[in-house]
Amino acid sequence: MVRLVLQLEKSIEENSARYFEKAKRDKKRLEGAIEALSESKKKLAHAIKKHDLASSAKKVSLPQKKEWFEKFRWFISSEGFLVIGGRDATSNEIVIKKHTDKDDLVFHTDMAGSPFFVIKTEGKKPGNETLTETADATASYSRAWKSGLTTTNVFHVRPEQVSKKARSGEFMAKGAFMIYGKTNYINNRMRLAIGIKDNKVIGGPVGAIKKQTKSYVEIIQGSHKPSDIAKRIRRLIGGGLDDIIRFLPAGGAEIAK
Repeated sequence: MVRLVLQLEKSIEENSARYFEKAKRDKKRLEGAIEALSESKKKLAHAIKKHDLASSAKKVSLPQKKEWFEKFRWFISSEGFLVIGGRDATSNEIVIKKHTDKDDLVFHTDMAGSPFFVIKTEGKKPGNETLTETADATASYSRAWKSGLTTTNVFHVRPEQVSKKARSGEFMAKGAFMIYGKTNYINNRMRLAIGIKDNKVIGGPVGAIKKQTKSYVEIIQGSHKPSDIAKRIRRLIGGGLDDIIRFLPAGGAEIAK
């Protein structure tokens, strides 16, 4: 029920005009309120969208789950084989004792201070590409890199040829093993690559990394410290500094041109 108040001193036309003007003012106020409400809804929707984007960005930046083999040196060969290697005496022991199966292949160099690398064959026969890539990794992560050698003697054997049993009168240090029987030597070169695959830093022999990503740089022996080279690599392809350093060999390095 609408109640109208008429001013008796004014005519019907004047009273009508007054209510007409009031109705126009009320209509404008209503239109303004509707417009303000619409603008508020747009701002709210924009704020929600920004919040969702920020939340997504945070989710993307969460640390990725580490695989068991990432505590060692590792790479996936161009033929798809997982290859793992020791970082020091302790991890050499672990790689050989806990992560080497009877069908695997074990790589080492003739030099002291070499890592053991193992091709995890899973019963399959690795081809020449995997053998050469593993030899490159074994040489490049050995003391030969730091010594400035362009190559070193790398061989591979079966797991049963690797033993902790020393010859009479000899002492077997931590991380060292005796090799018995025939050794199979393979050519190699001192050259590595660091790349980015699925927002993750990967590293190892050039052939293996090149097969997995186009975003990579090649590393050769040089005079720059690993920390300096890692910063340059990060500027070129991205990635975490610590993750890059973990794939660099001990000793000086350069980025190949």
